[in-house]
Amino acid sequence: MIIYNTTYQVDINDARNFVIWINESYIPAVIEDGRLKNPRLCQVLSHKEEESECFTLQWEVESSAELHKWHTTIGMKLNEDMMKVFKNKVVGFPTLMEVIR
Repeated sequence: MIIYNTTYQVDINDARNFVIWINESYIPAVIEDGRLKNPRLCQVLSHKEEESECFTLQWEVESSAELHKWHTTIGMKLNEDMMKVFKNKVVGFPTLMEVIR
């Protein structure tokens, strides 16, 4: 099992709208596709900066091949949509992890 984690740094003035958008647009679109499962949205409490909030969005996926298929079919489009809505107010970086136990 692979955990696909994206950490987002969001301008503090857009943090509330970002969480709403993730919950109402992004997560439902990913769930509808069916390849990524069990979303978990978290707020990062450590490493806070004055003008931003940090969040992580984690998904379970069967394999890196399935993640690649998702990314090329829907993931890139969703990221483009996010950039249209939030422009440079959101920066994300992904982390791919394998469950050992």
